[in-house]
Amino acid sequence: MKICRTVEEFRRARPELGKLALVPTMGAFHEGHLSLMKKGKEVADSVAISIFVNPLQFAPTDDLANYPRQEEEDFAMAESVGVDAIFAPETASFTQGIKTTVSVGGVSRLWEGEHRPGHFDGVATIVSKLFLVTQPDIAIFGQKDFQQCAVIAQMVEDLNFPIQLQFEPTMREESGLAMSSRNEYFTPDQKAKACHLHDTLMSASTQIKESDQSISDILLSSQRSLTDHNFAPEYFAYVDPVTLEPKEHRISNGRLIVAARFHGVRLIDNIGVFL
Repeated sequence: MKICRTVEEFRRARPELGKLALVPTMGAFHEGHLSLMKKGKEVADSVAISIFVNPLQFAPTDDLANYPRQEEEDFAMAESVGVDAIFAPETASFTQGIKTTVSVGGVSRLWEGEHRPGHFDGVATIVSKLFLVTQPDIAIFGQKDFQQCAVIAQMVEDLNFPIQLQFEPTMREESGLAMSSRNEYFTPDQKAKACHLHDTLMSASTQIKESDQSISDILLSSQRSLTDHNFAPEYFAYVDPVTLEPKEHRISNGRLIVAARFHGVRLIDNIGVFL
């Protein structure tokens, strides 16, 4: 497994990798990350991952300094599933002095875009840099960050990146809680109770499919349920899966999306609602 710390190192290694699948990450791996790497082995000659905790996507009030970092463990886990190359640049060399940003309009406007101003500009800028450095044929992302997937899809289309995107279903704990590096912030008891976020999504999905209640009433009751279970919801919405615009009436392939804080940890999740 080749470990590259600089752009030049990866570019020298790139010709040997053939058809390449890239899995961009911020490290602190769990089974969800590993599943994406394994998927890459199925669709390409080689798999590369990037490990970069992107400072451009964190607001001053976010948890950049405390974001979990476990590089040695991550390297070992990546090697165990057959990763061929890792691009893990130093923050200073990859972002210091950067004056160019990529901004994706439309799909980034609502939800995370409203609650985390500048977040998607930071994501799009660094993902663009990663694409240009690694030159992947395929890039694989998890659907837990559903709006991020939509933003990246729009960016790839608008800027004509010659990359096939693959979005994989969210990996979950047995409780239904979406796997996330931030889950490590919870005590065992808090983690067990955090699954109510997914339970609420599932309940709302059932109501949309089987009841005559209005969408607005279902969303309101869902937010109340979260509040009653000590969550602080930021949004709970039913949206078009491509544009992320809110929908007031049922559609065939709608998406429920949610962001909420639980014991100080910000969680996001989503599920498809297929009529």
